Amino acid sequence: MSDRLTVSKTYKLYLGGAFPRSESGRTYPVTDARGRFLANAAQASRKDVREAVVAARAAFGKWSRATAYNRGQVLYRVAEMLEGRREQFCAEVAAGEGVPAKRAAALVDAAIDRWVWYAGWTDKVATVLGAANPVAGPYFSFSLPEPTGVVGVLAPQGSSLLGLVSVLAPVIATGNTAVVVTSQDRPLPAVTLAEVLATSDVPGGVVNVLTGHTAELAPWLAAHADVNAVDLVGAPQELRAELERAAAGSVKRVLRSAEPDWTAEPGITRLRAFLETKTVWHPMGV
Repeated sequence: MSDRLTVSKTYKLYLGGAFPRSESGRTYPVTDARGRFLANAAQASRKDVREAVVAARAAFGKWSRATAYNRGQVLYRVAEMLEGRREQFCAEVAAGEGVPAKRAAALVDAAIDRWVWYAGWTDKVATVLGAANPVAGPYFSFSLPEPTGVVGVLAPQGSSLLGLVSVLAPVIATGNTAVVVTSQDRPLPAVTLAEVLATSDVPGGVVNVLTGHTAELAPWLAAHADVNAVDLVGAPQELRAELERAAAGSVKRVLRSAEPDWTAEPGITRLRAFLETKTVWHPMGV
């Protein structure tokens, strides 16, 4: 028998490209599907939500102005690094979701493939969702998609990696920045994804990851005046109406959806969800 003690991990938040402890100093235990201890995770507070929004807003200008080609290259680099940590993701998904190793591997592979898929959409969104509008007069009229701004994402509770990728990747692929509240009981793949983002080319603040109790953090995120939109897919059912009312106070865009079959083809619904359409008129011959 080994005399070596197991080093229990205490994971931190991911804010503005750094890994701070929660402002409150709180942590909570994360267990596997059988109730066995895996690690401690930071339990974020209201102040951590505010700090995450500040970081996301500061990063929005540069990220939204980056060329679509550049964003695509940055996202593809993330996919390369996800592939490099595939075994770790497989172990975390298997433990957290209680699925066999083969099933966990299939879910991780699907998550990596989906990240690549959204990376490929960065320079196609304007063509597919934009338009040259027919007008009666000597003018050009163009409609162009633009990012909404800072998006609050309540990550899916049941699908710790594939679901998370499916809601996060389209947000940042279209030029938005994100504040993510992870799955409460299965946060470890999200924390590992944060470590990937921190060592990739994604600028600090583009994605901010908060672990903790969803019911505690969601109202502050929905009510925050500097958050432009929220995705409620991971919100507790009993809180959804309250969160929508809170979001209405600052006229946020709200995406309402139950958790779908994340293994199905994603389509472009989530690419459209957090884009605004800007129409520009220009006289001919000028």
